Amino acid sequence: MSPRVLAVDPGRLARWCEVYLGSRPAGELFRSGHLSAVIGLRLADDRAVVVKVRPDSVRLAACVEVQRRLFESGYPCPEPLTGAEPFGDAVATAEAYVPGGAMLPGAGRPARAFAEAFARLVRLAPRPAEVPALDPPPSWAAWNHAGPGLWPHPEDPDVNLNEVAGPAWIEDTGRRARDRLRAGAGEAVIGHCDWLAANLRWNGDELLVVHDWDSVIADSEAVLAGFAAALYSAVSADELATVGETGRFLDAYGDARGRDLSADELQRSWAAGAWTRAYDARYQHAVGQPVVSLTENAARERLRRAGIRTGRAGPCAQAWPVMPSRSCSHTSSSETVASSRRS
Repeated sequence: MSPRVLAVDPGRLARWCEVYLGSRPAGELFRSGHLSAVIGLRLADDRAVVVKVRPDSVRLAACVEVQRRLFESGYPCPEPLTGAEPFGDAVATAEAYVPGGAMLPGAGRPARAFAEAFARLVRLAPRPAEVPALDPPPSWAAWNHAGPGLWPHPEDPDVNLNEVAGPAWIEDTGRRARDRLRAGAGEAVIGHCDWLAANLRWNGDELLVVHDWDSVIADSEAVLAGFAAALYSAVSADELATVGETGRFLDAYGDARGRDLSADELQRSWAAGAWTRAYDARYQHAVGQPVVSLTENAARERLRRAGIRTGRAGPCAQAWPVMPSRSCSHTSSSETVASSRRS
């Protein structure tokens, strides 16, 4: 299936920039995107900006507000230059262009670098009650969606994950992980649900910038940390975290926030990571791509660490016993998978 790329009329873009940025484009720096269009521009007044055009959503105004609050607090994110403003039938935002940086931190302790950056984000972000509603979350984070079926609808409207027969182990992983998440609760905080290496840039071990602020959501800290721990990269930007690397992230996250994740929080973090990786695997299968975001063996081990008993035939009965608060991250795994395209 070829990606659905949002077409952007150059004349409309020029008018939008003049109205909302006070200057027309003088040149294009880059263009990318899948279900949205991300366009780097040099304006006539010599500013370098990034304009993102995508389908309208009620949550985008809140996303921009969170980004603005984080920028004002000193967190390394691009400065928002507009709100979520109309762009024909779509909506567009603009932010300052922050070039440079590497996708991975310097050699040494990638789990600690990614975890500390995430903990700082959660600490500096506004409380959910201080900004407009961030619902609904992006599909890969919508484990508790209210729609029919196990899986939420992806951003691509042509795909329905609940209508395509797929490997039973992916379905079981998603269902068991979701049930474990629904069995617990925690105070909602704001975090980033797409903590992929492609969305961060580093100068050595110093975080230069975090991108993709459409991916901020409100959920429990355990769930958000679990997403991040499952999605970051430790060795290559083309490979998501192995089981062992996820464990090291969760240990480092507890250190960064000043207290270990509790036994229940740790299990819910593992369940959240298993769910989002299963969602990506389900999407890959549904659109005819190789399933690279999760393997059956890795799914079994991630569910085991979420307190869910598993067997050789795949996930099975729920157990949820009390586990040690540290994540036993010395356990290794051969899981190495490529990240999937999100937006």
